[in-house]
Amino acid sequence: MESSSDETSDSSDCKIDDYEAESYLQLKTEKLQVKISDSSYRCPFCPRKKKQDYQYKDLLQHASGVGASNSSNRKAKEKANHMALVKFLKNDLNGTPTPSQQLLITKQDTPKMKEPDQFVWPWIGVIVNIPAELKNGKYVGESGNRLKEQLSKFSPLKVHALWNFRGFTGNAVVDFGKDWTGFRNAVAFENHFDADHFGKKDWAEKDVPGPGLYGWVARADDYNSCGPIGDHLRKNGDLKTVGDITEEESRKTSKLAQELATQIEFKKKHIEELEFKYNETSLSLNKSMEERDSLHESYNNEIQRMQHLAQDHSRRIFEENEKLRIELDSKRRELVSRSAQLDALVAQSDSDKRKLEDEKKMNDMKNSSLELASIEQKKADEDVLKILEEQKNEKEAAMKKILQLEKQLDAKQKLELEIQQLRGNLQVIKIMGGENSEVTRKIDALNEELKEKMDELEDLEAINQTLVVKERKSNDELQEARKELITGLSDILNNRTIIGIKRMGELDDKVFHNACIKKYRKDLVDENAAKLCSKWQDELKKPEWHPFRMAMVGGKLQGSVKSTPCLAIESQIFPELRDALEKLQLNDAALQPSTSSEYAISDPPRSDWCLPRLHEMSKFDVLPPGSPSTRPCPKCGKGRNVSMARGAL
Repeated sequence: MESSSDETSDSSDCKIDDYEAESYLQLKTEKLQVKISDSSYRCPFCPRKKKQDYQYKDLLQHASGVGASNSSNRKAKEKANHMALVKFLKNDLNGTPTPSQQLLITKQDTPKMKEPDQFVWPWIGVIVNIPAELKNGKYVGESGNRLKEQLSKFSPLKVHALWNFRGFTGNAVVDFGKDWTGFRNAVAFENHFDADHFGKKDWAEKDVPGPGLYGWVARADDYNSCGPIGDHLRKNGDLKTVGDITEEESRKTSKLAQELATQIEFKKKHIEELEFKYNETSLSLNKSMEERDSLHESYNNEIQRMQHLAQDHSRRIFEENEKLRIELDSKRRELVSRSAQLDALVAQSDSDKRKLEDEKKMNDMKNSSLELASIEQKKADEDVLKILEEQKNEKEAAMKKILQLEKQLDAKQKLELEIQQLRGNLQVIKIMGGENSEVTRKIDALNEELKEKMDELEDLEAINQTLVVKERKSNDELQEARKELITGLSDILNNRTIIGIKRMGELDDKVFHNACIKKYRKDLVDENAAKLCSKWQDELKKPEWHPFRMAMVGGKLQGSVKSTPCLAIESQIFPELRDALEKLQLNDAALQPSTSSEYAISDPPRSDWCLPRLHEMSKFDVLPPGSPSTRPCPKCGKGRNVSMARGAL
């Protein structure tokens, strides 16, 4: 057995066994015709030979010669086919009566169709005559794994050694599986033993077999036999013909095809329902989008109409104002001409003179009234222009805001539409997909895209909220920064910087210092100026004494010291100031109280102050260095020293 395994271990021998099993199966199922008549046979593997009519012995000799040939010209498949023919002639056509024997038979029944062989399924091989030894009162032999290694070229699934109460029986069964590959391996297994004359027929013919393993494929006689082999076969297999197995597989395939067809039909109907729902949703969505577009269009038309109406109204107002202005100018010219005529006339009598004087007064009053009316008309025109400009700016800002909101709304609606479409596509693909790997990848891709769209929608909403919060936060920070700036400047700035911290309402001591320079010696100027400024400041804090008045000068409201007799009484309170300051110095000193009168003298507030021009700084003039608003003071133009003061912060 071992020498035979070594000789047939190469790949060509494995192919020959496979070809032989396949050809033998075709001969048994009568796919290849061998028997022409009761006395004549043909070789189905040599169709090109002229001789196609063989006797049984001649055909057996021909097949044996080709199968056992060692010529290199013979192909492996050709040898395997003829070896299968030899096996078929010996096993299936052996004992066919010759013509001479047929003459001896006087009466013969009609021959019956030969029933196909019944195999044990799943395919099982039988091995007998396995060496066994007696040890400790029981027989022992090779294990199933060792036998499986010896039969590895036939690809057995498992080898079962059979045991009974005496121990190892010397028999084993080989499992080859349920598929056709297992059947080919089983037939190759049987052919291997038949070729070496260790098959089932050889085992039955020998009363006392010699050493060596015998093997064959289990059939009905083995299945129905008594002993360990029959018991194992009946327990682990069933009797089936090749046709039964083929028919059963066909029946299972047909049933599976019907079930798949039913499932496909059901899924088609479900897909049609989903398509109908999808189309219905798409139509409703398109209708909603059209309605939204129509609303936008009507809104834009209404805005344009309102703009045209506003422009027409503004134009009418300007035209009416222009007409009124022309009428006023004509009346003014008429009054001037009449006044000139009255001046040219010579009154003949006192009554005429009085009348002329009265008429002149009336004309003067009318002229002053007309001038005031003209001034008021100019102011009204300027107010109208400002109002129109403000309305225009507000409309532009509103339109920009509306356009921005519309863009954000369109982006949000577009994202929501894409999300709905992705969800619909995802649901359709999930229903159609099953276990297809390509469909699974598409579903994963759609899930990823859906997640990105949802993240993008959340980002848009977060950006809007963040902008509102940042605007409010920056405004609060700006006010806090101004307060901190005023607090910090009080400790940092000195007399050499252009900006500083001023308590609103305090007097400027420079006016008193300049006035004292002309009257006192240099060493007494600072002392006397400080005394005068302090005394004046103390008097101003008294609520019952207020020596200032407000008047319109050049169209602007300005403050000055009262020029009434009370001033002489008031100046007696501090005669040194009256003696020290002449008219020029008094007017300079009168400039300062215009700011102090705007604030409470008892508790004046603090503010950042531009010292050269004496005005309050805005929040853009005291920013730290490097900020976008590093421009000079808008009133005095002192930008370089202001930047130095910023650097001190």
